[in-house]
Amino acid sequence: MQSLFDQSVPELLDELAGRNRECTACPLAETRTNVVFGDGNPESPLVFVGEGPGAQEDATGVPFVGRAGKLLDECLAENGMTRKHVYICNIVKCRACIVDGPSVQNRAPRPVEIASCAPWLEQQLALIRPLVIVCLGGPSASTLIHSGFRMLQERGKWFNTCRFAPHAMAALHPAYVLRQAGQSFAEARGHLVNDIGAARLKVIEARKAPRPTLF
Repeated sequence: MQSLFDQSVPELLDELAGRNRECTACPLAETRTNVVFGDGNPESPLVFVGEGPGAQEDATGVPFVGRAGKLLDECLAENGMTRKHVYICNIVKCRACIVDGPSVQNRAPRPVEIASCAPWLEQQLALIRPLVIVCLGGPSASTLIHSGFRMLQERGKWFNTCRFAPHAMAALHPAYVLRQAGQSFAEARGHLVNDIGAARLKVIEARKAPRPTLF
């Protein structure tokens, strides 16, 4: 049997994902189809953390595969990146929804659900040890950067208050960008592209700086 020191980060994340799939810590387990753990390169220095899965993510078990995911992929591509260059996950691993007979509607995750899921996210990020975290949307930023994060005032700014990376910033959630129209959409999309670009440059900068070791 391999010790923890013999296992790679992808192997350790696979084990963690397997345990996560059995989680029943909150009521979201009762309505989920799949746990949506993460996607991309588990050894990437750049991690994007969103809010939670929607219908298509719940169906596939992969984060950001709906319209918001397509927009995120486009914005990554405009910065010369794909999912092979980054890691993507959410603060909540199961879809938060309202079930009313045959109708199922997304809703924001409740604080108790975010708290119940926190150990999974914390273990996930502790294994990856990214240099840079980009929080997509206010709930992620309030969870990882500081409580009561003000997205429109604080997005694009760098913070050193995140326990899981030396550099963290917040960007507009792709779903928020898609809710805009006309010039507002163009501006919001531009902000997302630019913030992703800034995160890429921050990774390059951070790689040149000495980094504390575990021992």
